[in-house]
Amino acid sequence: MSFGPEWFIVLGVIVLLFGAKKLPELARSLGKSSSEFKKGLKEGATDTDEGTASEPKTEPKTEEKADSSE
Repeated sequence: MSFGPEWFIVLGVIVLLFGAKKLPELARSLGKSSSEFKKGLKEGATDTDEGTASEPKTEPKTEEKADSSE
């Protein structure tokens, strides 16, 4: 990936929009959200693998209670 002049323009616009003081906070929150997303993907893949290995889980059926005030 080349780091050409268009990247400098993009970075300049970001600094102008958010300000230099907000950039570390934005980067920190972006890193946390990225790690949470990856963690969620791994947990979802684990749940899917476990679900295909065993028989499919069915939700318990709930019976609707009839109105007994008659």
